[in-house]
Amino acid sequence: MNTADLGLPVEVPSTALFTDQYELTMLQAALKAGTAERRSVFEVFTRRLPEGRRYGVVAGTGRVLDAVENFRFDTDVLRFLRERAIVDDETLDRLARYRFSGDIWGYPEGEVYFPGSPILRVEGTFAECVLLETVILSILNHDSAIAAAASRMSSAAGDRPLIEMGARRTHELAAVAASRAAYIGGFATTSDLAAGFRYGIPTVGTSAHAFTLLHDSERDAFRAQVDSLGRGTTLLVDTYDVTEAVRLAVEVAGPELGAVRIDSGDLLLVAHRVRRQLDELGATGTRVIVTSDLDEYAIASLAAAPVDAYGVGTQLVTGSGHPTASMVYKLVARAGSDDPASPLVPVAKKSSGGKTSVGGRKWAARRLDAHGVAEAEVVGTGAMPAELADRPLLVELVKGGSVVAREPLDAVRDRHRAARAGLPLSATQLSRGEPVIPTEYVHDRSGS
Repeated sequence: MNTADLGLPVEVPSTALFTDQYELTMLQAALKAGTAERRSVFEVFTRRLPEGRRYGVVAGTGRVLDAVENFRFDTDVLRFLRERAIVDDETLDRLARYRFSGDIWGYPEGEVYFPGSPILRVEGTFAECVLLETVILSILNHDSAIAAAASRMSSAAGDRPLIEMGARRTHELAAVAASRAAYIGGFATTSDLAAGFRYGIPTVGTSAHAFTLLHDSERDAFRAQVDSLGRGTTLLVDTYDVTEAVRLAVEVAGPELGAVRIDSGDLLLVAHRVRRQLDELGATGTRVIVTSDLDEYAIASLAAAPVDAYGVGTQLVTGSGHPTASMVYKLVARAGSDDPASPLVPVAKKSSGGKTSVGGRKWAARRLDAHGVAEAEVVGTGAMPAELADRPLLVELVKGGSVVAREPLDAVRDRHRAARAGLPLSATQLSRGEPVIPTEYVHDRSGS
């Protein structure tokens, strides 16, 4: 799929094998049983938020749309399935013709969600929908986890910008998705050039300790960098002695030095000392950037420090301790026959141990209090109550197999900022707590 409609410079390859084998064997068995064409509704939701989190962030929707559009079984893929005898010839013939022709509704990307929120609803035949489970969950679970961590970090950072720099701490392709999710969650820039190339995210970067160590002296390293990149560059000042490095940095670049970066030590103490020294040297406009294994708690602890920006890597790309959003993809309704007019019947797994789910095709709306602040996530089946009808959360993403809701990443980023601002103030507290608003269910046994 050429993504030129949004100015993206790459094509997305086939996603057909980003799946689990049992999805293909279920299709084979359903074809033999005559149930593969039954109209079905699958929903993506999570039963709980990660411990201590107050809200979740929907991220990865745009990547899901690309994945669904490019879910094609080409000649090489079909040959692989045939040689491994994974499915029979009838199923292979069906896979060769696979095109998703159903509908997908979901929370718009950047929106917040809560336990039970129907984040994505996939409708079509069982044969079409069942194959998409793994690729959809793979994308949404990863990207939503990163975006939630990024949101907490950006909230803790306030107006100070955040730099995403975690590519070296995760899989090379996951790093690109993480940069995208971090940008949605509030990060301003990324060090990952692949993310900048693919998604247009602003990129930054100057030098590492290796550049200083390469040269015969720290002065020589600073001079080389300033001569090449200009006085507005960022000099790394903790390779040897921070105080001496700051003095040299200003001596070499002058008071027009753009920034200094601190990557080790007691960041709170060192930031105060560096800021004071810069001011004494006349470099009052030089910014102080801190890195070094930061998370939202470390960022919050630096709120009173004279820090101008934060660089975050490991903790961001690992979801700050929660690398998955624990979303599931469940069949919630299906027709009684393959007749397109057959009514939907709610279905749900009966299980103990916290794995229960609610059957029926769902809608969702967010109820607001008198001040316009969210007070409940309302999820139901059947008709939406009139008092909530002007606040539906699900939007149409795919209609009859065609994507209808692509949007620029900056629009998604702005949506998240607005969605978070609409939550109670306690949503941004870093102390452990329950979801900031409850999920309420409105039941309708028709399932329609």
